[in-house]
Amino acid sequence: MENKILTMAEIGQAHDGSLGSVHAYIDALAATGVDAIKFQTHIADAESSIHEPFRVKFSKQDPTRIDYWRRMEFTLQQWKDIKNHCDEVGLEFMSSPFSNAAVDLLEEVGAKRYKIGSGEVNNLLILKKIAQTGKPIIVSSGMSNFAELDQTLNFLKAFGNDISILQCTTAYPTKPEEWGLNVIQELKDRYNLPVGFSDHSGDIYACLAAATLGAEIFEFHVVFDKRQFGPDTPASITIDQTAQLVKGIQQIKVAQGHRINKNDNSQFKSLKGIFEKSLAVNRDLPQGHILQFEDLEAKKPKGYGISANQFEQIIGKKLKHPLRKWGFLNHQDIVDE
Repeated sequence: MENKILTMAEIGQAHDGSLGSVHAYIDALAATGVDAIKFQTHIADAESSIHEPFRVKFSKQDPTRIDYWRRMEFTLQQWKDIKNHCDEVGLEFMSSPFSNAAVDLLEEVGAKRYKIGSGEVNNLLILKKIAQTGKPIIVSSGMSNFAELDQTLNFLKAFGNDISILQCTTAYPTKPEEWGLNVIQELKDRYNLPVGFSDHSGDIYACLAAATLGAEIFEFHVVFDKRQFGPDTPASITIDQTAQLVKGIQQIKVAQGHRINKNDNSQFKSLKGIFEKSLAVNRDLPQGHILQFEDLEAKKPKGYGISANQFEQIIGKKLKHPLRKWGFLNHQDIVDE
């Protein structure tokens, strides 16, 4: 991914188990300019149990969390159809696996690379399974400290995969004081790897800020509408915001690739002639008048009188002849002393 950004629209479970919704997201996001659409592949019995406490009561139709995961599952053929649809519209299909069984499924589907969710960073079992595919790996740092990241990245490097890492804060939604923008450079300096930003702020500003700080990969949750049901909705942006965000990131990267030499303003020569100003007098002045600051005005264009930036040099000078109000002031109008 050298010199190329990667923008990933994370659907997660925003589809709420509806295959039709998945395909609607694919079509809608294809028009936003994102590079990839990312899902999550859950095989409930392989990844969880009845004892999982997280977000148990958020749903009115799922008695337990594992019931929710079961409702989020798709069959192998459905996943293949999802990937084919992504291919048709020019989006890279991505999905984060949450079990070794999910990795096997995504290998059959034909995933190009893997994104490791924050909760799997210390799961060396699944990391080995993924690393053995030989495919690129994007690691999210959300819940991990540097010691844990050191362990994980050292473990992965032994397999030889292309690795990148995302600054991420596991909070939904993430407040500005939690974005951790400073960590982007810290990750670059510590690991010498491509670094990106995984956002849960629910708006476009965090990713735009990350882009200015050198992030190369951008992951953000997307929903059709901020009022729809879903555990990640408060931390998501809309389809329309996605188009704005992608355009903003692209323009920031173009700007960063074109440095401006502030010592060279030759391209503005003609404009300077139009907008810069010449000295004039703001009242009728008689011959012999001693010029004061209060006598002067500056008028467009440049070159019809003494340059306005030289006004101090003519204060206290004597006029050779009368000048009419609003007339330009030139050196030939001043007595040489």
